[in-house]
Amino acid sequence: MTSWRRGALPAGGLVVRTLEPSDRPAALATCLRDPVGSVLAGGFVETLGIYPLQQQLLGVFAGSELKSVCWAGANLVPVGAGHESVVALADAMRRRGRRCSSIVGPAEAVLGIWDLLRPTWSQPRDVRGDQPSLSITSQPLVPADPLVRRSDSQDFEILFPASVAMFTEEVGYSPTVAGAAYESRVRELIDRGRSFVRIEEGPQGPRVVFKAELGAVSLGVAQVQGVWVPPDLRGRGIATAGVAAVVRTALAEVAPTVSLYVNSYNLAALAAYRKVGFREVGTYATVLF
Repeated sequence: MTSWRRGALPAGGLVVRTLEPSDRPAALATCLRDPVGSVLAGGFVETLGIYPLQQQLLGVFAGSELKSVCWAGANLVPVGAGHESVVALADAMRRRGRRCSSIVGPAEAVLGIWDLLRPTWSQPRDVRGDQPSLSITSQPLVPADPLVRRSDSQDFEILFPASVAMFTEEVGYSPTVAGAAYESRVRELIDRGRSFVRIEEGPQGPRVVFKAELGAVSLGVAQVQGVWVPPDLRGRGIATAGVAAVVRTALAEVAPTVSLYVNSYNLAALAAYRKVGFREVGTYATVLF
């Protein structure tokens, strides 16, 4: 395993090294320049020095100045990475080898890193280069679905198959092939009060009509992920009202800004989110392996 602490990697005059607890103020300041764009990595920065994960939290330095941050765990998530930082991070990742399942974050940095890594890393399953990043800071413009509520542990047996269906539809394979990690994640979101669901009685028993999660919460931002409605119920406004309910609760109890990102080709989802009151504030990109 690469030791970032011992093996700082120079590239273009910059150095990539593991962030230390003493780097936390500078790392937070870097993330807070764009909280919506940084939310996926922000939680790791906020807990730097508290949980033993800092070996996966990297900084790009010019001397003592922190230029950018990158979470290099299951996903590679660059934060505040301009051109020079992109080159340095790509060089560091080339030396390390691919260990992540995706590169995700602000589009310019993600696509820049991937362009440099393309000759040496494995072929991705998909490159989603245009994912509008949306946010909302005020109450929804449409009525919230009163039947959407926080999930509880008793919902798991009904919610988990819907979560697997959502993931499979979005990513292209079942998350269960990786073992129990996805199940643990679904349970964790339920336990933390970040999972939302509407369950109704169907012809074959109770089923999920709407689901979503606050998959990332940091830097005063709650990012909505995993929005899903069964295919046979789509086109009825269920997602619009459901997301409005999630936004209303999140703004009142979790964070002053709610965000999400969506594939540009998903016109129905974009229309629903804009109807709720979300406005575009940037662009994400995702490279899926």
